[in-house]
Parts: sequence; structure tokens; C-alpha cells
Amino acid sequence: MKLLYSDILPLGLEKDQTTIASCFDALISECDSVDIAVGYVSRPALEELDALVSKYHIGHVSLIMGMYYIEGMPESTYRTAVALNEKWKTAGIGSIRAVRPFKYHGKLYVFRKKGNIKAAIIGSANLGAIKMDASNRRQYEVSGLTTDLSECREISDLIEKLKHNKCSADIADIADMPLIREINTSLTGVDTVEQVPQAEVEIYDRHKTDVSFVLPIKVPAFAERHMDDGKHYTKSNLNVCYAAPRSARKSRDWYETQLTVSKSITLLPGYPEKNAAFYVITDDGYTFKAHTTSDGNKQFSAVGDELILGRWIKGRLAAAGLVTPVNDTQLDHDRHGMITKEMLASYGCDTLVLTKTNQKMEDEEGNVLDVWFLSFEASHEERVIE
Repeated sequence: MKLLYSDILPLGLEKDQTTIASCFDALISECDSVDIAVGYVSRPALEELDALVSKYHIGHVSLIMGMYYIEGMPESTYRTAVALNEKWKTAGIGSIRAVRPFKYHGKLYVFRKKGNIKAAIIGSANLGAIKMDASNRRQYEVSGLTTDLSECREISDLIEKLKHNKCSADIADIADMPLIREINTSLTGVDTVEQVPQAEVEIYDRHKTDVSFVLPIKVPAFAERHMDDGKHYTKSNLNVCYAAPRSARKSRDWYETQLTVSKSITLLPGYPEKNAAFYVITDDGYTFKAHTTSDGNKQFSAVGDELILGRWIKGRLAAAGLVTPVNDTQLDHDRHGMITKEMLASYGCDTLVLTKTNQKMEDEEGNVLDVWFLSFEASHEERVIE
């Protein structure tokens, strides 16, 4: 058995040593089938595996993930796995499964050519070892490469047992996979935004009043994303970045958002007065100053920065792996960066709820402002405000 190493070595690779990633690449390039059973994966590693499967025209790929059903799975990794599972099944080349009744923490890889086992890898390396990123950049792994047929068969037999329905299930059939919400970093470093400890968020949540407003998010369905008739929100609200740029030389920022609220809501008693600043505390722990503007105070936005609301909402969708921020919206001809109903449905939230609290907060100029609680939620029946 030959030892393989991660990219991080205390003294570097010696003459006859090789990395797990380079060995994996070499083996998959010489084979037509790969079976993998690991505890954890990563989004970059899943994308790398799919790229290798396409590059080398792999006819069979099977991936089993062992720890997530009990511990919870990062949502962007989960959505990437679901998409790849559907892609591979549609192509008839494989699937992605998750172990359910117990925690499986092994790391096994088996490579075949024309039905014959060629090699196997066993050791400490999860799938993330094939694509280094910030999360495992300083992580030291060691695995072993074997071409011994009896050892390879034993490893292969274990993977086959893990594929059994008593041990695992197709990820598409797991409706109750516990998901871990990932941190939205799009607001990091924005001067007018501060993070709030979760314990403090919970305090404001307990101080909410009955004055509350449901603000629906208006976006097109995916099939409607090119319907620029002014009725499908392809160039307004969350997708105003696809409207005509203010300057021919510069596209609108992808995070730009203009949240327009209907009169049926703005005319309700207690709705924030036009141009009267207040603080919002978001359900995921951010605070910034907001206000309502425009005719009939129909625009709800952050004070001084029209990107903040977009960074908050779109940033959460991006962190979940549902959309990728677009650098130049004028070049996004197929509008893959457009926020759609399908994205919101996958995320499980499609409306904002703005609720007044009985708390106050002093701004940098000494003004004492009301504090409102802003949450991103699933649709529900509108509340009756007395």
C-alpha cells in the first residue's frame, strides 16, 4: 500500500510521495467507473468531481455521504449535491446517496476499468481533499493507495453494503435532511451595517409588538425571466439590476434592490412614515438604519445605501447556493443571476415581515429611533392590524 498525502505537509513532499488529489485525478483519468463513500464533502469538491466525470467521460459514478443526515448539511453543499444527483441520474451514470440510520465516517474510493477493479484508496481524506479550499487548507490528511485485488474487493464490498436501502437513500428521496443555514457574508465590511449577537436578536424578537406588516417579494418564475413587459418584475424590485443602467459605461450593481410596497400595506395604521428613519434588526443578526421614501412612501430601503437590502436578501440566497452573484448584469444574457420564484421556494422564504418592537436605539447623531424587527419568512395569511 502506498501512502498519499494532502497538500499540507510539515516538510513538503519527498521524491516518491504524491498528493491525494493528484492520485485521484490520475486514477479517474485511467478508469471509467468510480465509487466513493466518505463522511463529508464540500461544494468545491462536488463541483470538481463533476468536472472530472465530464472531462474523462466516466460511465459510472456513485457517491455516498455518511455524516449529514444526523449532523446536518450545509445548505449550499446540499443543493449542489441535489443538482448533481439529478444531472447524473438523467445522464444514467450514477447517483448521490446519504447514510441515514448511523454516522458513517469512513473514506473509501474504488476505481474500475471495464468492470475490473484497478485500485482503491482508504484513509482519512474526505472528498474535500480533491479540491483544496479555505476550509481545509491547513488540514493534514493521509490515505493509502492499494492495487491488491483482495484489499480492493473488501473495500468495494463495504461500499456496496452502504448502498443498500437499509443503510442509505438517494438524496432526492430524503425530504427531512437537516440543513445548516450558511453565513451571509455579503454585508461584511459595510460601514453602515453592524452584526448583532444572536442572544441580542432573541431579545428584540421577544419585544415585538402587534404592529406588523407582510411585504411580499415580487419576482418572476424562471420561465418568465425574459418577459420584460413590466408585469413580471424582471427589471424591478429584487431584479432592478437588470433595468437600463444609469450610465452606458457601467451596469447596475447586482445587489441593487428597490422594494416597492403596495398602497394596501402603506396605508395601514402604524406603517413607517415617509423619510422617518428607524433601525431594523434582522432575524439573522444584522442591524442598519432604514426608512420609507418616494410617493406614498412606497419604497422601503436602507438609509444611504440602496445595496444593503439586496446584500441581505440576495446574499442569503447566494450563501445557500441558489444563485451566484453577477459581476456584470448587462453580460448576463440568459439571466441566471435573476432572482426567481423557484429560488425563493427552494430557500423556503418568499416574503419579508417588518414588525415594530417596543425598543429604541440611539444613532450616531444622538437621535433616539424606533427599532423594527425584519425577518425573511415563508408566505402566510396576512395579519389583521387593529
